[in-house]
Amino acid sequence: MGKKHGPEEIIGKLREAEIVLAQGGTASDACRRIGVSEQTYYRWRKEFGGLKTDQARRMKDLEKENQRLRRAISDLTLDKLILQEAARGNF
Repeated sequence: MGKKHGPEEIIGKLREAEIVLAQGGTASDACRRIGVSEQTYYRWRKEFGGLKTDQARRMKDLEKENQRLRRAISDLTLDKLILQEAARGNF
């Protein structure tokens, strides 16, 4: 498996790739320069393109919080279903 890049590092690499492209280089040249595959470059560009470092960090924090809240809701829903079964006497 490859190295996990943080949002700040990804945005820095995307900016470096934009410089290569602005100088007349190709996307494959830019990918080679930043050390990732073209597929990774396009995926990063889709997810982080146009974001600033602090915005990307905030987005990742919100995704973690959203995941935590979803897990809490599913736990509470399960508890509620168990209590409804117990209230009917179906142990």
